[in-house]
Amino acid sequence: MLLKLENINTYYGLSHVLQEVSLEINNREIVTLVGRNGAGKSTTLKSILGITPIRSGRILFHDTDISTYPTHAIVQKGIAYVPEERRIIPGLSVRENLKLALMKSKNRNREEEMIDRVAQYFPVLKNRLKQEGTSLSGGEQQMLAIARALITDPEIMLIDEPTEGLMPILVETIAEIIQTIHQTGVTVLLVEQNVEMALSISHRAYVIDEGRIQTSGEAQAILADEQIVCQYLAV
Repeated sequence: MLLKLENINTYYGLSHVLQEVSLEINNREIVTLVGRNGAGKSTTLKSILGITPIRSGRILFHDTDISTYPTHAIVQKGIAYVPEERRIIPGLSVRENLKLALMKSKNRNREEEMIDRVAQYFPVLKNRLKQEGTSLSGGEQQMLAIARALITDPEIMLIDEPTEGLMPILVETIAEIIQTIHQTGVTVLLVEQNVEMALSISHRAYVIDEGRIQTSGEAQAILADEQIVCQYLAV
């Protein structure tokens, strides 16, 4: 077991957002967390990273309880995060955005090697390393956000809504990138509003609604279950 959440509860103020959420992710899986807007998907990722600390429960990574670790320590242990907002730093080039991600990484002394390695996945970025990151198109900025997480050489990547606002052709590109990353041995926990795309590239899935895990199973089985789709996933 690579990552395990045991009955975690997370609050925003007095609002009980995540309620007894439990899930497990094995090494070298792609697991998707699906649900409607506001169901608790992004909060689950932020809870794992310590961005939104949990009130109770446990988060285990390689059987070590990381529930109280600060975010930077969690990242250093091998958990990378691609936020929904992308958060490309204004005024910095593509290379500088990547370099910034390495500052607190175990690979900070291997800058050129890591940038060259990551650039192989993203040829468009390789040709634009000197270009300001925020001047890239939406799809290219999403690639940069994924590259910035990948450059830390993580064991698992938490990816939040990577296709949000992208054209259909770019949705397919992002799906292919996630699959390629997975093929290199990186585990992926994916939060994605495009249910069909997400479940088509995943091994397993958890369905969350109103802050609770409602069901889980093989991704294709969930996609084929009309009752689950209508009850929890239909917009």
